[in-house]
This record gives sequence, C-alpha cells and structure tokens, in this order.
Amino acid sequence: MPNLPTRLRGACLVLGCASAVLFVADTMRAGVVAPGAPSVADPGLRPRRAGDAVGWHVPATLDVRVDGERVRHPIHAVPILPGQGMRVEVRGEGEGLLRYQAGEVMAIGAGAWRWVAPARPGIYALRVSVGADTVDLTALVMHPATEVHKGALNGYRIGKYQGKPLRGDPTYVPPEGFVEVDKAGRDVLVSPHFVLGDFLCKQPGEPRYVALSVPLLGKLEAIAEALESRGVAPGSLRVMSGYRTPAYNAAIGNKTVYSRHLWGDAADIYVDADGDGGMDDLNGDGRSTVADARLLARWIEALGSRPEWRPGGLAAYRANPAHGPFVHVDARGIRARW
Repeated sequence: MPNLPTRLRGACLVLGCASAVLFVADTMRAGVVAPGAPSVADPGLRPRRAGDAVGWHVPATLDVRVDGERVRHPIHAVPILPGQGMRVEVRGEGEGLLRYQAGEVMAIGAGAWRWVAPARPGIYALRVSVGADTVDLTALVMHPATEVHKGALNGYRIGKYQGKPLRGDPTYVPPEGFVEVDKAGRDVLVSPHFVLGDFLCKQPGEPRYVALSVPLLGKLEAIAEALESRGVAPGSLRVMSGYRTPAYNAAIGNKTVYSRHLWGDAADIYVDADGDGGMDDLNGDGRSTVADARLLARWIEALGSRPEWRPGGLAAYRANPAHGPFVHVDARGIRARW
C-alpha cells in the first residue's frame, strides 16, 4: 500500500481497505482529522440479560447515535453482518468511552468511533459510557442469507422468500441475514422490555434463527411504556407471535407470502399482568374479549405522533380455540389498517 496516506495505511491493516476508506471519510472534516475518542477492548464484556437488575425501562440518559440514528433506550439491538462497520457516537458534555467485547474499533473524532463486526456470527456487547451513565448496544452479528441452502440454514428450515418485492417496496427485499439463537441466547435483552426469545419462530429446532426489526422494537418499547403510564404492571406486554420463517408461515396455512412477520417486523401482542397467558380485561367488563384488543389498539393508535414511531399495520383480533384476543402491530413504513 505504498501510495496510501499514512493514516489510511494503518486503517487498512486493522479494518481492511474497504472499511478504512469509510473510516477516513468519517474522520475528515475539511481536511482536518478530529481528535480520537477512547475505547477499550474488553473480552469479558457480555450482553445484558433479562435477569440483570437494572432499571432499563427509563429513556436513555445519553445521546448516543448509531449510524446517525438516535438510540432511545439504554438497551439497543443492532443487527449487522460479519465484517460490516457502524458509526457509534455520543453527543453532549463529557468524554465518552466505548467498551467492546470483540471486533475492531477506531476513533473517528471526539466521542465517535467506527466499530467493525467480527467475522464470526454471534451476539456481542458494546457499552458507551459517560461517567456513570451507560447505553448498551447488543450487536447481533447475523449469518448472511447467502448461507441458506435449499431453504435451510445449518439444518433449520427457513423456506423461500419471494424474489420480487411487493409493489417494488425495498422493505420487502429478502432479509440480509439471520441471527442464531441457542438456548443460552434466548434471555439476551434486545431492548429494555424484550429478549431475543420473545421473537423466535414457533417452528422447532436448535439453534433457531430469527430476523429482527429495530423499528419494531422501538414501537413495542413505546407501547410498553405507555401501558405503564396507564398503571399496567411493568413487563405485562407479551409477544404471542414474532418472527415466522416462510416455511412455518406456509405450514400454518397463512396464504400471504408478504407477511411482515417473515421479516421480523411484526408482532402479535397482548397484555397479561395477571399471568394467565391471555389478554387481560382492560375495559373492566369482567371478560377477556376482542373489545379489550380493540381498546389496546386505540391506545397504540394514539402513540403515532411520536418522532421515533415508524408507521405500520395495526389490527385487533378475536380469540380462537388456540389463543385469546390480541393486537397485530408492525413497522412496514406505511399506515395499514384492517
């Protein structure tokens, strides 16, 4: 690399030239390289789990950005492909510190870093801190979709996605990859109220694989917080159905091949503060019926003015012999009601 600038040659040695070019683009401001932010490689760092005793239901106290997007909560999942880079930034007063379990980090300015995911898929922890305040990033390094052969990923049946996106909408392009979740990974937090296990397809297998939408997690967190503000006990919002593989979706008789569940971008939810496994009596009429699901849907509808709220589908469903009433919510990017 004799013709590369000194700083770019060093970046190439650590990150590879493709990531190094992005690194230099991030660090240059009118030809001036900003001072670096401190980071620490910490192989003992681990993702937060459901049993960890921290009050994560509160909004994040730090202004942390991932690739320019504001992180709204102190636990935030980031699906990413092996070797892919992301910009992590903390804004405001005080010097930020980034601790990371694995991967490679280079400072790209005051309070800003570029983290490159490990080549090996898995679940990795990053922690941004300023003083005692922290934001935990759960990096979900996916198996690329190119590893799916004959409809299966390491023996787990995925099935087939449609080659043509619905109405040309890029949100219906097949997922780039899938997160591997073994039994030990099911209680890893992907947001303050939810763990990876909440979104697994009901299709059996070990390990399982899941696609997961960050905008959906944001919507579910907003719903959970709104319920708590109405006096509903924390942790009462439950996911009845999250990700579905195309194979499972077809096996249960679902005719649509463009269900947002197939992208990990939809959840069927209910409120279960009493722990009986079904929708609570939200309207106080002494019964659990579709009226309670409709009331929950109205509460959710009222949240649409939030700046972080991504438009999507919303519908209330009646009970059937397999389960109680529930509400479907998704983050497809356009408003849909049925």
